[in-house]
Amino acid sequence: MSRLKKALRRVFRLRTLWILLALLVLAAVGLFGFGMHMPGSSHAGPMPALDAPGRQLAGELRRDVEKLAVEIGERNVDHPKALGLAADYVFEQLSETGLFVERQTFTVRGVPCQNILAHAPGPAPSVFVVGAHYDSAQGTPGADDNASGTAALLALARRFAKKPRQRSLVFAVFVNEEPPWFKTEQMGSVHVARLLSERKVSLSGMMSLETLGYYQDGSGSQKYPAPLNLFYPDRGNFVAFVGDMRSRDLVRSSIGVFRQTTAFPSEGGSLLGSLPGVSWSDHWAFWQHDVPAIMVTDTAPFRNPHYHEASDTIDQLDFERLSRVVHGLERVVDAQLVDR
Repeated sequence: MSRLKKALRRVFRLRTLWILLALLVLAAVGLFGFGMHMPGSSHAGPMPALDAPGRQLAGELRRDVEKLAVEIGERNVDHPKALGLAADYVFEQLSETGLFVERQTFTVRGVPCQNILAHAPGPAPSVFVVGAHYDSAQGTPGADDNASGTAALLALARRFAKKPRQRSLVFAVFVNEEPPWFKTEQMGSVHVARLLSERKVSLSGMMSLETLGYYQDGSGSQKYPAPLNLFYPDRGNFVAFVGDMRSRDLVRSSIGVFRQTTAFPSEGGSLLGSLPGVSWSDHWAFWQHDVPAIMVTDTAPFRNPHYHEASDTIDQLDFERLSRVVHGLERVVDAQLVDR
């Protein structure tokens, strides 16, 4: 009888372990499902022909990327002259919109580093921030990362400078997002998030524009950190809206508007911030101040083989698709500026 009892206990323990394991798997799937369930559906099938304003926007985006990634080139603390030229170009472009523009300057390794902020005031006290970093990683001209995001921000600033709005808007262009400054006190967006906090600005949310110009239609062109590969498509033809669990409402509202207004593939997720890639941009700095913040991206290293390489050049980018994305983001920001 004792042998039988021991065998039964072993069976019971094994079954209990399997049940616990199954529950853990179900909980994980439920957690991911909760964070990945987005309103609407991604656009599928052919996209309509790009209209005249879309073609004009594509040319505008190309011009700004060409200035930053071709004419100026690699821009970081190791290339201080280029870094300064890029900051000056961003300042000039934002100033031409008629918005009030300010520089926030600090020094790293003896090099002046500048964040550029353009303010579009509205009557409501809350402020929505649209941000992008203009520096590039060491050894790369940074066409996709992140001249594409900076060009998208400049295009949005030009359009919103002329629009009435209920909520205030800040266009923030950051320095020092790239290593070795990422997630350190020398990261530009850390300085901006702290500045706005010290000014007691009421932030409704933040959207970081990060690597937006690289798209591929081939099967297997899109990768993910596990287990996201089980839930998302394997073609790198979409733009992604990404945030942490605390930013779920902002992720959902943003992608919801994008899908309603824009014939372009899109995916979204509010995920664990510890997952590789989820925190990899300037929105991370705003999380440190409990501000809902998301990243809009082509997913960078999970798609683009030229990420942080010398081959991240302008000829790798698809400006027609980037134009469609920026058009959709204009609608997304419009929706965020309604005072609710």
